[in-house]
Amino acid sequence: MGKCKVLHPGKNNPMHEYMLGINCLERFAEKAFADLVDSKMNKRQCCGLTAKKANDNLDCIRQSIAKKSKDVILPLYSALVKPHLDCCVQFWAPQ
Repeated sequence: MGKCKVLHPGKNNPMHEYMLGINCLERFAEKAFADLVDSKMNKRQCCGLTAKKANDNLDCIRQSIAKKSKDVILPLYSALVKPHLDCCVQFWAPQ
């Protein structure tokens, strides 16, 4: 397997190496979730941090994308924002 370099969206981000054949977005979401699980936070702090990361990604999408149509924004939202929020849905949903 060869390596590829991927520039994550946003300003002044360093390039990261990934193996070809590995979904880079899945790897990014897994790392973000692992960071939250590994730290010793309570559920409220975890969800607050997750919401902040999701909002940061939304802001990055808003600033980086010239064409702001549903056809462009929805796939980016699904790939970059939704994975952060999925882990906290169980805490926000009514019991």
